Amino acid sequence: MQKIKIKEIAKDVIQFEINALKNLKKNINKSFIEIIKTIVSCKNGNIIISGVGKSGIIAKKWAATLSSTGTASFFLDASNASHGDMGQIVSNDVVILISNSGQSEELKNIIQYVTRNKNIKLIGITSKKDSILYKYSNIKFLMPKIKEAGLENIVPTSSTTAQLALGDAISIACMKNKKFTKFDFKKIHPSGSLSLKLKTVGDLMLTGRKLPIVYDSLSMDKAIKEINNKKLGVLLIKNKAGNTTGIITDGDIKRIAERYKNFENLELKKVMKKKPLSVEIDTLAARALFLMNSKKITSLCVHKSKKEKKTIGIIHMHDILKSNIN
Repeated sequence: MQKIKIKEIAKDVIQFEINALKNLKKNINKSFIEIIKTIVSCKNGNIIISGVGKSGIIAKKWAATLSSTGTASFFLDASNASHGDMGQIVSNDVVILISNSGQSEELKNIIQYVTRNKNIKLIGITSKKDSILYKYSNIKFLMPKIKEAGLENIVPTSSTTAQLALGDAISIACMKNKKFTKFDFKKIHPSGSLSLKLKTVGDLMLTGRKLPIVYDSLSMDKAIKEINNKKLGVLLIKNKAGNTTGIITDGDIKRIAERYKNFENLELKKVMKKKPLSVEIDTLAARALFLMNSKKITSLCVHKSKKEKKTIGIIHMHDILKSNIN
């Protein structure tokens, strides 16, 4: 087989799927809006998604993406539903069935079971307007006519790509409607690279007794003892009002010692660096690391809201690097 032929096949398949997505985009209508409203308003029930064959695989992806973006949902195996798993569907649930033909035998029992209960909403995703699924669904989304790639328009390729894209569109629309933020996302993704990217300075900062903060009236000799005890190479300095007014590092102390003969008795407020850089507690750790690198410093003060002078923690470059954030 010639390489040029293989490339042509690949490009042809991709073009079929691009065309399918373009057609799907044209089909986003009021039914799509109703789907979002129905899912978002489902407070006392579950979002249950099912399908058969390749559509069943897509249904699993829908459930996974919805759950990971703030809409709890689960996949129901259509075959097992007829053997007892139908009991997972209860009043106030929203059931989404995905079927290109809308006539799959395995789905008929689910459709019959759901339509008997008026408190269960059925959302049908199909490309056949004359199908059982389309007829009995409370909300009907008609997929566009799509040509499959490959042999005689029979291999599920373009249709499943469109189904996948529709699920992603629904998930993101629900996520934004619920105002699901990156911090909510982090809570349900505690492991892996996504969690690392979403870690904030609040997750890594030092607080309480570990916080190296002293009053500005402290003498240099006592400050040296404190900076050695905290082992961070830095001290934050506050005034009587409790506002952070300065910062001093072990490097600063060395330079001060060279400049002043009797530096031990000097008060910190006379030699400290004023207005230390502070970041809000929800600042991404990666952003904090960038600031440190650009300013050529190793620590940042941490505050809440707009109270920059009220330091609640300190974030050190080493703590960020130890978390494998770069």
